[in-house]
Amino acid sequence: MAKKKKKDKKKNKKANKKKAKESPTENRTLKVQDYCSMPIVPERERRANMSPGHLELIVMNEKKWVNGTVLHYYFFDKDDDGETVFFTDGSTEWRTWKTSKAEKDVVRAAFEDWADLGIGVKFEEVDSRDEAEVRIGFQRGDGAWSYVGRDIIDLGLGPNERTMNFGWDLTRSDEEIDTAIHEIGHTLGLPHEHQNPFAGIVWDEEAVYAALAQPPNNWGRDKTFHNIIRKIVPDSVQGSDWDPDSVMHYPFGPGMILEPAEFRGGITPAGSLSARDETWIKSFYPPHNDENLPELKPAQSIPLGLAPGQQSDFVIKPTATRDYSIGTFGTSDTVIVLFEDDGGDLRYVTGDDDSGEDWNSLLEVKLFTGRRYVLRVRLYYADRAGETVVMIW
Repeated sequence: MAKKKKKDKKKNKKANKKKAKESPTENRTLKVQDYCSMPIVPERERRANMSPGHLELIVMNEKKWVNGTVLHYYFFDKDDDGETVFFTDGSTEWRTWKTSKAEKDVVRAAFEDWADLGIGVKFEEVDSRDEAEVRIGFQRGDGAWSYVGRDIIDLGLGPNERTMNFGWDLTRSDEEIDTAIHEIGHTLGLPHEHQNPFAGIVWDEEAVYAALAQPPNNWGRDKTFHNIIRKIVPDSVQGSDWDPDSVMHYPFGPGMILEPAEFRGGITPAGSLSARDETWIKSFYPPHNDENLPELKPAQSIPLGLAPGQQSDFVIKPTATRDYSIGTFGTSDTVIVLFEDDGGDLRYVTGDDDSGEDWNSLLEVKLFTGRRYVLRVRLYYADRAGETVVMIW
């Protein structure tokens, strides 16, 4: 019964948005709503001599999690979770990261929407920030945002730092679940779809800057450029065309878009996950299970017969407690991630990514006898197919 109500709510929401999209543009006014403001993260340095095909494969995959990852999420819940905000007039205000159960439930439902697709990444709520990769705050006025994919790990963010925030009340309308679905999409490694270079969007840039400088966003030009006007690298988007109904696409009112001409009156995505969102996310995270994994034993190298984007998984059962090295060999780019099996729940231990570098992925880690570990190896690129191996020693 609950699932039926959820589907009916989604159906009604899409119908209402479609009706709004088809209404005459002259009856609309320019309405700037709250937008997602992704953190600005420095671009990763790469070798200058990489071929275009090599670079394309790295950019497409580098922020995605290895398939089979369990992302543990946590809601900040202590009275001292928050920060002091400083204003230009010299005044300050303490703003909490805590929120109500009702608002948390919106985010929980958004995680369920992604999980219901049957993808290979799982989500689990935990009570400890030290166990969570995804740490969620609700600081008002700080916008809605999330780090993208494995930036959460690669940037070395500590357990007391947010990786996702919701800066306005997600219970104010049923449609706000799309805000949470959108931010979780970033956590899974998806970029903004309206920044897709294949969209052919020509902005009235000064109108966009002026609109976003006003409440409720109050963005400077750098933030507006980063989140709206900037075109992202073609290799990081969903294929070779544009999905204006993607949940990763902002709605825009009249006056911002010059081209394509049909969107001069504004653009409103249909709401929730589009068919293209579902296809795209399943291409990176197909259904996954860890039954009957091959065992990786010390001093034994196993060839990886993988195509770019594919993955192999291994179980490791140490017979001695000591320091181990786990790595790949070959002219290739890989990401390797080690998890410890904690009663059936895989906990992230460590990982390494050698993409675009002159070395291979390598983990130096202490393993304990009697414990079970799972190693996941995803291939970005191989100069010679079939000549990459993985080994523990």
